[in-house]
Amino acid sequence: MKTSTEERIVAIETGGVTLEGSLVIPEQSRGVVLFAHGSGSSRHSRRNLSVAEALHACGLGTLLIDLLTQTEEAIDLRTRELRFDIDLLADRLVGATWWLAGEETTRALPVGLFGASTGAAAALVAAAGRADHVAAVVSRGGRPDLAGASLPNVRTPTLLIVGGSDGVVVDLNRRAMALMTAPVRLEIVPRATHLFEEPGALDQVARLARDWFVRYLPAPGAESPR
Repeated sequence: MKTSTEERIVAIETGGVTLEGSLVIPEQSRGVVLFAHGSGSSRHSRRNLSVAEALHACGLGTLLIDLLTQTEEAIDLRTRELRFDIDLLADRLVGATWWLAGEETTRALPVGLFGASTGAAAALVAAAGRADHVAAVVSRGGRPDLAGASLPNVRTPTLLIVGGSDGVVVDLNRRAMALMTAPVRLEIVPRATHLFEEPGALDQVARLARDWFVRYLPAPGAESPR
């Protein structure tokens, strides 16, 4: 398998639109993590890039994509409606997983999903729809409650990471967790707020996400420990 540690800008055709993404596949990668950014963010999010770097260091590839086109992002900045269209975002994530399955450098790799804010709900809906192809999900400061009726259908091991000072979101995560039948764990980062801007908070998120993906993204050909 040909792999590269260099970032490659890719174009993903799905649902009648073209989405831009940044793909990094380390040599001898054990898996690839697809990032679903949150409300009003993009694939250039400093927080997601920080987590991605931690994943690269342990041999995991990443694909960070913008789930909205530039035209849609301009609309969403005014209306804030598309960031909450979970079905639309999930459909595009599913399209991106099919794209990964067709790419030479990623087709043999197990796939994980990392979602932030509303992107976490989209990741869970996508995981429910592609249970055969998504091996692990991690949510950072997510809104898994917005996955609604899909929550009981998620069979993918899921890690929910929430800031300890993000009280409302902690409660929403606990409610969503109660509806899930998949292996699921809630990790609360002490004193962290919604964006994990406190010293060391984002590093803790990266470590938790890394350990979860290393555990549940088996080496190609091996069985998942779920």
